[in-house]
Amino acid sequence: MTDFKKLAEFYKGKRVLITGHTGFKGSYLSVILGMMGAEVYGYALKPSTDPCLFDIIYGDGMSSRTETELNIKLGGTEKLGSGIVESRIADIRDMDRLWEYYNRIDPEIVIHMAAQPLVRESYRIPRETYEINAMGTVNILECIRRKPGCISFVNVTTDKVYYNEEKPGYGYKEDDKLDGFDPYANSKSCSELITHSYAASFLKEQGVAVSTARAGNVIGGGDFSLDRIIPDCVKAAVNGTEMVLRNPGSIRPYQHAFEPLFVYLTIAMEQALNPEYAGWYNVGPDEEDCVTTGKLCKIFAYEYGNNMQISTPNGDNGPHEAGLLLLDNSKIKSRFKWEPIWHIDRAVRAVCDWTKAWQRSNIEANEELIAQITEYAKQ
Repeated sequence: MTDFKKLAEFYKGKRVLITGHTGFKGSYLSVILGMMGAEVYGYALKPSTDPCLFDIIYGDGMSSRTETELNIKLGGTEKLGSGIVESRIADIRDMDRLWEYYNRIDPEIVIHMAAQPLVRESYRIPRETYEINAMGTVNILECIRRKPGCISFVNVTTDKVYYNEEKPGYGYKEDDKLDGFDPYANSKSCSELITHSYAASFLKEQGVAVSTARAGNVIGGGDFSLDRIIPDCVKAAVNGTEMVLRNPGSIRPYQHAFEPLFVYLTIAMEQALNPEYAGWYNVGPDEEDCVTTGKLCKIFAYEYGNNMQISTPNGDNGPHEAGLLLLDNSKIKSRFKWEPIWHIDRAVRAVCDWTKAWQRSNIEANEELIAQITEYAKQ
């Protein structure tokens, strides 16, 4: 796996655009790139959760500002390596505003993470989900097509893009059929195909290296999303309430957010240096970290140490969600010599450590986040 030093040397001074930078993974990525000395530009909606990680990192109300340079609050001071983070709060569906921003900042690297990311929400707002996840992808790719200068584009999709037959012991490979079941998963399948078309039709000829990355279920401190297992565990632990599991037997490829984020950065760097690395990649954990939601909750309760009670509801558990989903990560391992660093116990402990720090103060939460990034990078 590419080491932190090589990544930092590559990204220092690079203009990097992150769509979806106010989200959970996007907030983490902006910090990591800032620590590397990149010029980070973000384009995203205001977060839908309260609290939200973006405001915890950069200061209360930062996510509501149209455009501003941001700094992490640490121990009464403000600093973020030698890089900057500029934030534009706007809708990926608004092509005119996206193009105006893109044309001005003229990014060299684009990492596309803006999305409607929730399965259950996609059943409630299917049309909007497709608009954001499919047409949002068209819009950012159209910006890249219109203005030559970008050298590397990574579209972050999901492990749910596959036609999932829930075969026991079978991890989906990159060339398996794409056809997600629910509107979220299917819209991400569309996003993949759109990306492949733009790469073949326009961007390869322009010298833009293009990849898609299909990550498993990510966890980490500061995720406050609705209908996600770890955020629900955090809420139960903080409030001293019972944790109710919809599908305790569902198996998912859980991994800490640092794992795919550093892979996205590696893909973007390596394909910029050698276009032969462009393609599509699964970014998932090893089989040992593909656990049931029930086991994940038990690990959380143990690591948090508050004897959290876990129960399952009776009756209807909501719309269809896959009971089994596994990824084959052999391609990313062989291509980039990658191995998972934080396994499930360490990943859950990081969530608990960050949460306890956040309960004390936002500043301590940010100091914990920096410490975790530093620890991960050294490993």
